[in-house]
Amino acid sequence: MTKLYCATGNAGKLREFRMAAESAQVEIELLPGFKQLPAALEDGATFEENAIKKALHYAPHAAGKLFADDSGLEVAALGGAPGVYSARFSGPHATDDANNRLLLKKLHGAANRKARFVCAIALVEGERVVEVFHGAVDGMILDEPRGSGGFGYDPLFYCPAFGCTFGEATGEQKFSLSHRGQAVRAMLASL
Repeated sequence: MTKLYCATGNAGKLREFRMAAESAQVEIELLPGFKQLPAALEDGATFEENAIKKALHYAPHAAGKLFADDSGLEVAALGGAPGVYSARFSGPHATDDANNRLLLKKLHGAANRKARFVCAIALVEGERVVEVFHGAVDGMILDEPRGSGGFGYDPLFYCPAFGCTFGEATGEQKFSLSHRGQAVRAMLASL
């Protein structure tokens, strides 16, 4: 069985990555000691740049291939914001709730509620970038949260293909279509 190390501090992302790996006969393990390592600097202008920065930052601590992702929400009415700042939209100590409240405040009265989730996953081995995988899913931002599933902006992100928010969808439903699901499945298929 192939083993990949994952560099993420987000338990929701790790759960989704492991869900995809089950059917691919790949074991995804959180990088040992991840929480004790200095955080990677995420100052890239794109999701891909940040994913590569994170993967290369943590790669020296992995005994094999490692991947890191950068993902977030792009809202048309906000010129693509929060974008690469999705996790820290409401400030350096942002919470999902604070980010969602700020998003709704900024979209108050906006007619165009189109949005998309975007993901880039960088797979590295040592100091070499093996490949970067991408995924995106279109939807819209609702006026109020619906559902208690998922994490981040999921309760506000309405997915027309499901007829509900990612917060209302089951984990399996969400992952079957999500930006992160697309990117991780492409990565696993390349192994």
